[in-house]
Amino acid sequence: MNVQSKLTVVGAGPGDKDLITLKAIKVLKEADVVLYDALVNPEILEFISPKAELIFVGKRRGCYRYQQEQINELIVARGMSHHHIVRLKGGDPFIFGRGAEEMTYAASHGMQVAVVPGISSSFAVPAYQNIPLTKRGNSESFWVITGTTKEHQLSNDIVLAAQSNSTVVILMGMGKLSQIITLFKQQNKHDLPVAIIQNGTTPQEKIGVGTVETIEEVVDELKLSNPAIIVLGEVVKHRSEILRIQEEIQIKAVV
Repeated sequence: MNVQSKLTVVGAGPGDKDLITLKAIKVLKEADVVLYDALVNPEILEFISPKAELIFVGKRRGCYRYQQEQINELIVARGMSHHHIVRLKGGDPFIFGRGAEEMTYAASHGMQVAVVPGISSSFAVPAYQNIPLTKRGNSESFWVITGTTKEHQLSNDIVLAAQSNSTVVILMGMGKLSQIITLFKQQNKHDLPVAIIQNGTTPQEKIGVGTVETIEEVVDELKLSNPAIIVLGEVVKHRSEILRIQEEIQIKAVV
């Protein structure tokens, strides 16, 4: 192992390249090797030094280029011959990004480790659509839950979240949307507002808005798919409220 070898796990943000942090850009410019995921905006790779080695380790069309264990080993292997290894991940690396696992593995093999937090898609994507996760009088807290566990099962936390009055944000949940909706219906929340945002903060962004009762029809109509975020809660109404106010102002301006 190179005694000066270092791994920095970097969050690339939710998609829009302007939402990456200044520190992340600085680290990317210093990197000797960058291992990056599929959810990283390709434009962000332009911040990386042309001398650095780029390795794609993400998943595309349901197929993994590398399994997690192989990524861990690749980080350490590159650390044998290079000074600064960067692991670039979409969103924030400590929010369902496996960043902690990779840091632990690297540290156990003698590498120095550091993390550069990123803006998480869990709150940035709804914000881009004028959906706050908390709002006085509507929601005092929020859940951020993975839709699928390590065992590929629906998270039990969604059952608890469905029983609360909090905003619920579900990542990686589109494959289990029907199960999620069923849980909320079992809590008699048929009229609860729901928004599903695909490719959030990017030019390819699409949004579908409905209720627990109607959202599956909306998804079919708009052909929404991964990568997408599911937001359930009264705060979803804020989006339509803002749109209504803006429309009224435009009408008054014309008159």
